[in-house]
Amino acid sequence: MTRPLRALPVLAVLLLAAAPARAGEGLEIIPDPARLGVLLVLFLVLIPIMNGLVFRPLLAVLDEREQRIAGARARASEVASEAAALLERHEAALREAREAANVERARAVEEARRAHQEAVGAARQAAEREIAGARGEVAAAVESARAQLRGEAEPLAREVAERLLGRRVA
Repeated sequence: MTRPLRALPVLAVLLLAAAPARAGEGLEIIPDPARLGVLLVLFLVLIPIMNGLVFRPLLAVLDEREQRIAGARARASEVASEAAALLERHEAALREAREAANVERARAVEEARRAHQEAVGAARQAAEREIAGARGEVAAAVESARAQLRGEAEPLAREVAERLLGRRVA
């Protein structure tokens, strides 16, 4: 029997047990024992029926829902832990990349500094060679000028002495 068909006898019993309302009479405090017995029997008959038709399926749905929620929370926790692990790996990779970049930058700066020092040293040596050559040329020119002046100084000194003395100097 399907569930809607099982509920038909229950509904029929309920409709038969229902009594019309009487508004004109006073309030009865003590219930009618026959009616109380019928209601008690109906209650005892309806408990297993309602349990099978309503309560068990409802509780099963609620349990299933709770299990799905617990599963979703567990999956969310797993995903969060995986995300945290991925984030940690990503940060570690970033740190390693930064460290490698710093090492590479320091190496490039040191290499540039060394190349600069070599270029400055080579330029200094070339300048010193040119200065030494120029000093040699200046020294040779000075020596040549001195020799020339020595050669010219003696006749010039004689001539000055002759003019001063007014006679010829030997």
